[in-house]
Amino acid sequence: MEFSISEMVVWLVVGALTGPVVGMLTKRSRDGFGKWRNLGIGLVGALIGGFLLKLFNIDLDLGLDSFTISLQDLIAAFLGALLFLLIVVIIQKKG
Repeated sequence: MEFSISEMVVWLVVGALTGPVVGMLTKRSRDGFGKWRNLGIGLVGALIGGFLLKLFNIDLDLGLDSFTISLQDLIAAFLGALLFLLIVVIIQKKG
């Protein structure tokens, strides 16, 4: 499994876009977790989501090009950010 630099750049850009959306949805407020935390959640979520899609060879067949932000990238980042938040909540409850 290989990752190209362009894939990672796309994941990071998409993460920056989806982080605030995930923050707003989970906190049910316009500010979400705050500007910087939303950004961090989105970036980590994009990397997790992109990695998982690549790991399990999931292709949503939404038209991927080498350096294009696709709907698949947005979905992967969104789901990855939600998964990341779930992991954070679980860790916080144990500690």
